[in-house]
Amino acid sequence: MLSNLISDIAFFLRAKNAHGLHSPFVYQLYDEVIALHHRYHYYDFDLIETARHVLLDSSEEIEVQDFGAGSHKHSGGQRKISDLARHSAISFKVGALLFRMILHFKPRFMIELGTSLGIGTLYQAMPLKGKTAKLYSFEGCAQTIHYAQKNLDYFDCKQAQIITGNIDETLPQFLAHHKPTLDWVFFDANHRYEPTMRYFENCLKYAHEGSVFIFDDIRWSSQMRKAWNEIKADERVMISIDLFRLGLVFFRKGQPKQHFDLRF
Repeated sequence: MLSNLISDIAFFLRAKNAHGLHSPFVYQLYDEVIALHHRYHYYDFDLIETARHVLLDSSEEIEVQDFGAGSHKHSGGQRKISDLARHSAISFKVGALLFRMILHFKPRFMIELGTSLGIGTLYQAMPLKGKTAKLYSFEGCAQTIHYAQKNLDYFDCKQAQIITGNIDETLPQFLAHHKPTLDWVFFDANHRYEPTMRYFENCLKYAHEGSVFIFDDIRWSSQMRKAWNEIKADERVMISIDLFRLGLVFFRKGQPKQHFDLRF
């Protein structure tokens, strides 16, 4: 749509780098974490990208169960593993950012909504090795879970556990049972307005001042754009950062509500 194109162009015109940021918290995050994608490379990145290439080279096909995600990530039917790896897995750039953010914020209780083949899960689980932190990844499709679990086992990611089933049911049940203090949530499952807002509200009940919420594909569709606009406007959200594809949300108190459009 023309309006979306105009909105996207406007974003790039106003997006900033570290210069001119008046929030010490956001300046540090940008300077030390977000802008590092062109500077530092971790050995774990090579391992994870090797796993990606194995999936890209696969000739196998699986039956993908569709839970109405509204995106390419979970469209149902017979799908090639290579196609899922090419079109569904998060990019190296996004995965590396998640990895660095985890090293920076040191979350202990983490949730990922949408495991798919597990490349994003690896980027979040690998920096947890040797730590007491735990990552719970929620996925509805048992066929993709098989490949995700295989990679987690291969890299000995004991801190990650996959929760199988329809996220509409498994997420509220899990939260009600564990009553966790959520340090980290990566939203990458159902890419429609109503489920995204529902998952946000589900998790918000267990958020705290230091929680980090990350939303993927915030411009994937008009419904995701609407959801992101409402989330960043929510009075409980104190800092929101738009990285064009990703939206970051923080609940830090004692400061004015602020939004930032940043180059990534």
